[in-house]
Amino acid sequence: MCELDQLSDMSRVSRRQFGTLGAVAGLGAAFTPWAVANAQGAGGLTENMVSFAAPGGTMDAFFVHPSSGKHPAVILWPDIAGLRDAKKAMGRRLASSGYSVLVVNPFYRSLPAPQFKDFADFRDNGGFQKVGPWMARNSHENVTETAKAVVAWLDQQASVDTSKGIGNQGYCMGGPFTVRTAAAVPGRVKAAASFHGGGLVTNRADPNDPNVPIKLIPQTQASFLIAIAKNDDAQAPTEKDELKAAAQAAGRPAEIEVYQGDHGWTVPDSPVYNEAEAERAWGRLLNLYKTAL
Repeated sequence: MCELDQLSDMSRVSRRQFGTLGAVAGLGAAFTPWAVANAQGAGGLTENMVSFAAPGGTMDAFFVHPSSGKHPAVILWPDIAGLRDAKKAMGRRLASSGYSVLVVNPFYRSLPAPQFKDFADFRDNGGFQKVGPWMARNSHENVTETAKAVVAWLDQQASVDTSKGIGNQGYCMGGPFTVRTAAAVPGRVKAAASFHGGGLVTNRADPNDPNVPIKLIPQTQASFLIAIAKNDDAQAPTEKDELKAAAQAAGRPAEIEVYQGDHGWTVPDSPVYNEAEAERAWGRLLNLYKTAL
């Protein structure tokens, strides 16, 4: 199932529901873990927007890490609504667990972040129409080159422990980026986590695509966490088994599970955010990084 198809279902959520969730722009009490992450950001974390040369343009990103020491690096690939406050909060929360986290702008080749304030802004202001040309620039080759540049930048940072592997996690559109990143720099990227990622198994535009993520797994040295939305699984029920078989054939550790949340359930400004299942997925993410990095 492709990203735009998955998000078309989400776009039918009512304006009232978006309004209720709009509090996440400030990441307040409705999303306690993210509010805590923001509070921690004022104390034991260091954060700033950064920019550096990358293929096709200048990457702008949010970098957050513990204020002292060296820590394993993690790349966070956002969903279709891009780098925004909700993703920064996710980065802060992960950094508070002892990681140097770079939340990248997946559309840097087209324009700087933020492209949208939150997911409601994406839905209400022509997000689907706007992102089409930006997404078209995220070909396999381009994502691969970007991943190499991001890893190289991270390895130059004083807060990054280069003796540890790099993790990367992606949401929706960013899910397949995690496999591409692990294949692009296999000697450094040791963990890949996809949350309700689209296009991991098939490329509708090119059924014979040799670079579909499932075919890249043998090129990696990573452990995988692939968390699948229940409605995505309902539409493509064989994909989880195909992914399990591919990981097993490649000899790569992989935890692949269908969660009881709809596409987008892990993202705090998503209209289908499911706190209980999001917290369970977050716990599995921390376990992946603890064991693989």
